[in-house]
Amino acid sequence: MSEVIYSGKTKDIYQGAEENQLVLKFKDDVTGVDGVFDPGANQVGLSIEGVGQVGLRLTKYFYSKLNEAGYPTHFVDADIENNTMTVRKAQVFGKGLEVITRFKATGSFVRRYGDYVTEGTPLNAYVEVTLKDDDREDPYITKDALALLDIMNGDQYEELVATTKEIASFVRDDIAAHGLEVFDIKLEFGFDAVTGKVILIDEISGGNMRVFDNGEYVLPLNLINYFPEA
Repeated sequence: MSEVIYSGKTKDIYQGAEENQLVLKFKDDVTGVDGVFDPGANQVGLSIEGVGQVGLRLTKYFYSKLNEAGYPTHFVDADIENNTMTVRKAQVFGKGLEVITRFKATGSFVRRYGDYVTEGTPLNAYVEVTLKDDDREDPYITKDALALLDIMNGDQYEELVATTKEIASFVRDDIAAHGLEVFDIKLEFGFDAVTGKVILIDEISGGNMRVFDNGEYVLPLNLINYFPEA
């Protein structure tokens, strides 16, 4: 494998065999605070043996289904044994965005809007966009602000919202077929380095979503247990 291009909190990135491809190496490092796993944290908190492979297995499962269904993604292939995923190169918007689709109220949405909603209030696939900025705790940003800061234009924003709703709903429905309920899903998008099309990037695993089994929260690392085919 070539030299590391970028070393992130939970993945390392290498140049792929082809010029327009990259290889993501999933680590066993996870985000957390004071040694306690927290998928929403902005720092590496601990290492858990095998967690990288668990995340990759689910990511390959969902991406393979999305590609087969014709959704725009950067996924090419995955090597489970070596914890690697080959992807097409993509350019992020600004320094990176996270896009949250909320089917039911939970987490920060309830903390912010608790005067108007309670845990589990239906939200009809409401979409929020945040900046990837650890120092500022990933602040929420509006469509107008994205355009004002030259991160994304209005047409790209509308394409992003429509695409994330479709993909998040597809993933939610697949998870529902496994007897679980999704409250929200956090995805990342960029644009294809060749075509300029908005595409899904990064992983799709337990740390990307809040999932419940008959009202009981499913820990991100345990979600794989519901997908024996992954």
